[in-house]
Amino acid sequence: MLYRELGNTGIKASAIGLGTWNIGNQWGEIDEELAIATVHSAIEQGINLLDTAESYGIPSGLSEERLGKALKGLRDKVHIVSKIGRWGRRTGQMVPMTTTDMVRLCVHASLYRLRTDYIDVMLCHEGKLNDPQMTDTYLEGFEMLKQQGLIGAYGISTDRLEVLELFNKNGTCSVVETDYSLLNRSPDKEFLPYCQENNIAVLMRGPLHKGLLSGKYSSETVFTDTVRAEWYKNDKSKTKLARKMAKVENLKAELTPGEEMVTAALRFVISHPIAPVAIAGATSPEQAAINAKAGQQLLSAEQREQLVQSTQSDKTELAIA
Repeated sequence: MLYRELGNTGIKASAIGLGTWNIGNQWGEIDEELAIATVHSAIEQGINLLDTAESYGIPSGLSEERLGKALKGLRDKVHIVSKIGRWGRRTGQMVPMTTTDMVRLCVHASLYRLRTDYIDVMLCHEGKLNDPQMTDTYLEGFEMLKQQGLIGAYGISTDRLEVLELFNKNGTCSVVETDYSLLNRSPDKEFLPYCQENNIAVLMRGPLHKGLLSGKYSSETVFTDTVRAEWYKNDKSKTKLARKMAKVENLKAELTPGEEMVTAALRFVISHPIAPVAIAGATSPEQAAINAKAGQQLLSAEQREQLVQSTQSDKTELAIA
C-alpha cells in the first residue's frame, strides 16, 4: 500500500481508504458479522483511513456503530473521518445546525457511536451550505472541539467550489471530500486547483461511481437499493445514467469487468497529481482486499490519459428502460 501526507493534518494516509456507507444497509442488507469482517480485511491489507458519517445507515448511525465495534482493539492503527449535518434527512426531521452547541452535540454523538474519544477528521456534510452564519457556526464548533482534542482536523464534504471557498474563509479548512472518478472529472477545472493552491487535502469519494466502474452492470440492470434507485427518478436522470453506461461499455472493451476494471478506476484516482485518497466502499472482505491491492502502485500520466480516452462516449448511447 502506498501512503501519503494528508495536507497539513499530520496524517499519513493510505492511498485507498475504506468508505463505510455500504456497511449500514443503505446499499442492500448486510449482516453485522460480514460488515465487521469487511472492515478487518481492509485494515489487514494496509488501509488505515476509514470514512463514515452520522447519517450513514438504516437506521441512521448504523455505519458508525458497526465501525466502532469493528475497531475494538484496532483504534490506534487507523484514522477515522466522519461527517455531521445530515442527521434525520431521510426521515424529514433534520437536526437544525444553528448553534455551536448543536455542532458539539452531534460530534459527541458520533464519538459515542464510534466508541472512541477522538475523531481524526470531522467534516461538515452539508455540501450545498451557502449561509455565512451557518458556516460560522460549524467553524466555531469545530474549532472548539479541536482545541479540546476531540477532533484532529476539520473540513467539508462538497462538490461546489463556492461552498468550499466560504468554508475556508478563515484558512482553517484542512480537508475536503468531493466526488471524482473516470465518469466525473469536473473537479479538475477549478475545484482541485483551488485545493492545491490552499493546501487542502482531498478525499475523493465515488471513485467507482457507485459501482458502475466495476463493469459488473449493464444497461439492463435495475438498481433497487435506496442510494442508486434515485437514478430512475425522472427522464433527465435516466438519460444521464445512459450516457454513463455508454462510457462504461467503452471501457469494458479495453478492460475485463471485475478486478481489472476496479484496479484501473481506483489507480486513475490516486494517480492524480494532487495525491488524493480514494474512498472506496466494500460489502465483503474480498472487495476490500481488491480495493486495497489497487493502492500498491500509480499510473503514469500517459496511462491516465489512455483511460480517459477509453471512456469517451463516441458510440451510440445505450438505452435505459
